[in-house]
Amino acid sequence: MSRQGARAVLLVAAGLAACAGSSSSKSKAPPPSSALDTLPPDRRDAALLGREVFQLVDKAADYKGSHRGNPPVTLRQMGVESLAPVFVRRIRVVSDSAVVTVAFRKPRGRTVESCEGTAAILEEATLRGGTFSILCATPSGAINRYQVPAP
Repeated sequence: MSRQGARAVLLVAAGLAACAGSSSSKSKAPPPSSALDTLPPDRRDAALLGREVFQLVDKAADYKGSHRGNPPVTLRQMGVESLAPVFVRRIRVVSDSAVVTVAFRKPRGRTVESCEGTAAILEEATLRGGTFSILCATPSGAINRYQVPAP
């Protein structure tokens, strides 16, 4: 048998072994639940929004660092769309610092409607082992502080 023929046989055998090693869908264990699934609804909503805020604040800090200390005025400057399938994102500048707000597009049934943060959450997450606090608004208008794990 030629080298190419032997290589082809090995590839087919490896493919068959991989297929034989997989089990049927009936014997598969259910996918592990996310750590967010075990949280109460208000903390779960705050964590979802908080992770999005964290990522946007991180991008805003990168932008500011590479633009001579000027924070982004719009999300488009950072290459981010304001509308996502689940979230509405906003940014504003207060005292030369970007403030990012993220809200659910469909807040019906949510216990938290929106959350916001500044670059301070990046430092806090670094100092607190990946956890930071974020301010979030509820449908009733109350503002609560939540502890959120960084993404």
